[in-house]
Formats: sequence, structure tokens, C-alpha cells
Amino acid sequence: MAFETLFDHGEPAPIEDAAYGAYGRLGFPPAPAERPWLFTNFVQSLDGIVSFGDKGATTADLSQSQDDRWLMDLLRAHADAVLLGVNTLVEEAGQHPSGRGFIYRIQDEALAGLRRRLGRGRETNIFVTGAASLDLGKYRVFDGEHVDAVILTTEAGAKRLAEKHTHPHVRVLVAGEGKFVDLPRALAMLRRELNVEHLLCEGGPTLAGHLQRAKLVDEMFLTTSPVMVGQRMPQGEGVRPATFTGAPGFRKEDAPWWRWMSCRRSGEHMFNRYRRREL
Repeated sequence: MAFETLFDHGEPAPIEDAAYGAYGRLGFPPAPAERPWLFTNFVQSLDGIVSFGDKGATTADLSQSQDDRWLMDLLRAHADAVLLGVNTLVEEAGQHPSGRGFIYRIQDEALAGLRRRLGRGRETNIFVTGAASLDLGKYRVFDGEHVDAVILTTEAGAKRLAEKHTHPHVRVLVAGEGKFVDLPRALAMLRRELNVEHLLCEGGPTLAGHLQRAKLVDEMFLTTSPVMVGQRMPQGEGVRPATFTGAPGFRKEDAPWWRWMSCRRSGEHMFNRYRRREL
């Protein structure tokens, strides 16, 4: 595993550590006082698609890169928590051998050690859901064995969860009175109540799109995989491949622009980092 650094304008790493060797420098600015510093990590095809439309297809199918998987762990090592839409958990549950879904945590032991040396606490998975119409007992991530779990939901969602059962290993935070979670309010709660300073969003594209629309995303890590997917599946096959268009877009007057912070390559894959520009 070796990344070729084409350029890097990011902050230096906060500590000297051999675990950075394959990638090089990686640091982040301090978090704002009112919310976490939020960065996303996605892989996309050459035509900007973030998943195949085949039933059961995963991000790994699109990436097919061990270095992309390793980078995911490197970013998790620097995050106080990982943020996900609950649909990502539900859709991926059947792909795990247990049938009870994935736990979104570091797998590389060297990077788990880096996280400890960076002073990060226990890994935390935070799920966003307005409806909260799920049985927590069906999913491993809520067992409390490997990570802490938090649900960000609405008043109605919290009531629905309480009516089903309480779960001893899950904390529920309420941010929103309507159908949808109030994302600015939710991030402020994570900063204030859980002391989350650096927050990594891994999916799905709809949640990332809504965070973008609210201008809450500070940085994007974007891997480009050397494959073409297309906007539509052949007739009668699968579902529509996913893009970042699951949320309202922007007009030219209010579209966010980004600074290209770094670029690396490994094989035929390109690994870019972008930071939102304040206009």
C-alpha cells in the first residue's frame, strides 16, 4: 500500500506516527465553537455515481481498492464520531453474514492505535432518522459491544422508539418537531452534549446532500474509481444508481465552491480532498 502524493495543502499531522507512512500528512483545523468540523468520505465513478444499481451492491464493489478501504479507517481515526443515515444501515444489513448489519468502525489495528494516540475516545456511530421506525434489537451496532450508538431523530421519532422498547446501549437525541431532523440543531447538540469536535459523514448520499444544502459540510474526501456506471440501469434490471442528488440542489447564486486541498493516486484511483470556500 502506497499513495503517491501529487500535492497537499492540508494541515500537518498533530503527532508523529508511523501509521501515517502510507498516506503522509493529515491534519484538521479546530472545530467551530457551535458545531463539529464536518467532513465527508465517498467514492464515485468517473461519471459521478456513488453506487451501482444492482441489488446488494456495496461501496466496495464500486471502489475495488484496498487503499480506499484503508483511507476510510484513517479518517475514522481522526473523527470523534461517524454520522450515517439510518437507511444506509438498513439497506446494508442483509449484506453482512450475520444478517444484523455492519458496525462502522476501524478495522486496521495500526490505525486503531493511531486513534488512541490521538486521544480519541471510544468510537461512536450516530444515525439520523426522522421516522425512527426500526427495531434496534435487529442490528449489531446497537448492542454496545464495539461502539457507542446514538440516534438523532425528531420528537415523533423518539416517541415511536420509546413505545417499542428502550435500549440500554443507545442514546436518543431529539432535534426537530416535524418529519425531518433539524440538521443545524442536531450538529449543535453533538458539539454541546457529546463534545464531538470532528465528525465524519460516510453515508448515504441523500444525507450528505442535505448536509451540503444546509452548508454544514466543511470538507470532502472523494475517491474517484476508474469505472463508468451510467445514470440508468438496463430496462427491468435493478434500481437507479445513486448520485448526490437525493437532496435539493443549488442555484448559481448560492452554490458552494471548494478549494482543492490535496490529490493522491494509488494505481488507477484518485484520492482528492476539498475544503469549502467562504465567499
